[in-house]
Order: sequence, then C-alpha cells, then structure tokens
Amino acid sequence: MIRMKSTRSFMFLICPIMVLIFLYYSSGRLHLRSPVQKSQADLDRLLYAGRVVASAIPPFQRRSSMSQMLSVELKLHLTQKISGEYDKQGFLTKLNRKLPLELQYKYGNLSKGECKPGYAEAKMTSIYPKFSKPAPMFLDPNFKRLSKISSYLPPFGVRTQEKIIDHILQVTKRYSLGSELDSISCKKCIIIGNGGILFNKSLGSQIDQYDVVIRLNEAPVAGFEKDVGSKTTMRITYPEGAIQKTERYEKSSLFVLSAFKPMDFKWLRHMVLDEKLRSMEGFWKSVARDVPREPEDIRILNPYFIQEAAFKFIGLPHHNGLMGRGNIPTLGTVAITMALHNCDEVAVAGFGYDMNTPHAPLHYYEKLMMSAIKESWTHNISKEKEFLRKLVKGGVIQDLTNGI
Repeated sequence: MIRMKSTRSFMFLICPIMVLIFLYYSSGRLHLRSPVQKSQADLDRLLYAGRVVASAIPPFQRRSSMSQMLSVELKLHLTQKISGEYDKQGFLTKLNRKLPLELQYKYGNLSKGECKPGYAEAKMTSIYPKFSKPAPMFLDPNFKRLSKISSYLPPFGVRTQEKIIDHILQVTKRYSLGSELDSISCKKCIIIGNGGILFNKSLGSQIDQYDVVIRLNEAPVAGFEKDVGSKTTMRITYPEGAIQKTERYEKSSLFVLSAFKPMDFKWLRHMVLDEKLRSMEGFWKSVARDVPREPEDIRILNPYFIQEAAFKFIGLPHHNGLMGRGNIPTLGTVAITMALHNCDEVAVAGFGYDMNTPHAPLHYYEKLMMSAIKESWTHNISKEKEFLRKLVKGGVIQDLTNGI
C-alpha cells in the first residue's frame, strides 16, 4: 500500500513536468521555423502553460513549492530570451500604432471621438512595460511622502526646498485641476508646443475641443486663436519663461511652476504673496515681476516628471542627480510625461524642429527663423526627439501637426 502511494505521488510530479517539457520544446520548434524573436505574447503563452502545469499538481504536493519554482524559472529563462526586443530604456524596438487584441476588444465598441478611458496608460504600458501610472500632477501638503522626489535636489526633486514649498502650499490651498475637471471620468488632454509648424494650420477649433489644454511659457493666444485655439486650462512655465506683460495673460487658467532651481521656488513665493521682487540674482535672464493670478490658481508641478523624462524615458546623463550638461528635458516633454500619468488620451500640436529648413519660422508667433537655434547646454534635442517618436509611432500620443 505504501509502495502504491509513493508511485502515485511520483506520477503526480513527473507527468506535469513532462507536459511542461513538451510545451517548452514545441514552442522552441515553432520558434526555429520563424526568424522573428520571441514576443511578449510568447512569454505570456508559456507562462500560462506553466500555470496550467502547476494547477495539475495536487494541493498536497504544491506545498513543496515546486509549482512556484517552475513558474519562476520559466519566467526568468524566457525574459532572458526576449530581452533583445527592448532598447536600453525599456521600450519595444518594433513599434506600430496597431492596438493589441485586448485593447481592440476594450475600445473597439466606442463611438468615433468618444474618450477612451485609460487609453494612454494602456498604450504606454504595451510599449514600455515598466510604466507605472500613479504620480500626482501637482504637489500637495503630502508631497514629502513621495519617495521618488524626496532624495533629489531641484530640478529632479524637492530636497532642501521642503520648508518654502510648505509655505507656498499653505497659501495656495488648492492642489488639483479644480472640481469641474476632477469630476470628468475620462480626460482628453493636449499639449500645445510653440513651434512654427502650428502657423496657418487652422487647428484652433479642434484644440478647443479637448478637456485639458496645456500651454507652455509665454506663447501667446490672443491674435492666434485660428491656429492655436482660445482655451487654456493651464500654463506651465518657470521664472525666465513666464509672461512678463500682465495684460497678455488669459482671463482664467492655472499658473503652474516647473521649478528647475531653488531660486524658482523663492520667486514663486514672491508671486503668491504678491511681494515685490527686489533682486534678479540667480536668474539667467529677466523674469516676470508679477503674475496676475490669485493664490488658489497657482500650482507646483510634480518634479518627478522631469526626473522620469530625463533618466527613464530619454536616457540623459544622471550626473549624480544634479543638473548638468545635456540632462534637462524640454518643458514640452515634461508636460507630455505629466499627461501620460494623468490623462486618458494625450495629443500634441506644435512640436518638432526641422533643422533641414533653416528659413522656416521657429515659433508660430514671431518671425525668428529655425536657423536661430543654437546647441543647447542643458537639452539633448536629438535624444528627446527619439523618445517622442516612440510615443507617436507606438500610438501613445497623437501628433496633430506631424512635426515629431
């Protein structure tokens, strides 16, 4: 009797293992017939096979953790097999806008133009599996709990600036888009770049259809509504990039600071408290001396988006977490990064500089030519463009002006 039990136990163990070996080598033969490397789908199918095998092992035998061991070993082996499909930053090397089957099923029945809940996150995760959505748009009184920014100095974090940020937040008192936008379950967002490619495109009415319209620095709206729209939800900027003539501000929008240095927080405190700015020391050019916004309309952008864009998405030099040559993303890419975490659908317009057309307008609102662009000390435009092209090619964002 004892001998029969041990034989039965042995068969319970050996049969699932034989099934696993068969599935694994069958997959290998299929692979040899195809020149294409194993895809994530192959990994998923084999992991599923591993789970089937594990489920075939009786509960009293699973206590030995053999099923877990099989699953872990299989996953490790196959992860090594498919590692060649991803670039150094973790993006798929072969990108296309076609929806994976599971997303086709999820979004296929929606009406044309209807907002797709969670679409940007789903598409981003499909081309960049390491993507994790939770990241608040603006700093709030609990910002010290955000471990991703607590150990970095500006512009990648808040270390050494906690007290002044606390003071600013106590005065502003609001830390979201506002009740009306917060209540929208599915948000379509668009980031408007300042590129000359926007000129004479007549995209204004289309831009105004988005729930959240994000503008950058001092790019004007008045007089250019036909091309850039008239709606502004927020304007993201820093002291040197902010509008200096108060009459050029929109009547209502959020003023959002993206801080690149400690001095930027001091400047914002002066703006929030409506104090006179006495010194221009610490700025690389003249800055706005007044922001015609009430404190409750002022926000601080989460610096994690600068950090993530620079080190994870683009792959800029780390420089021990300090600002250095060529490791600061442009404000446009920072804004796109923020939108990927906080919007259901993301579009852009006015992005892209074509250096092959030196006489094309640099910005939509002035006559400065493309040839005026000089090599930037802080940005790496070519590497940044590579990242943005991945987003467009992978269908994560829509480029209305086709400049990326």
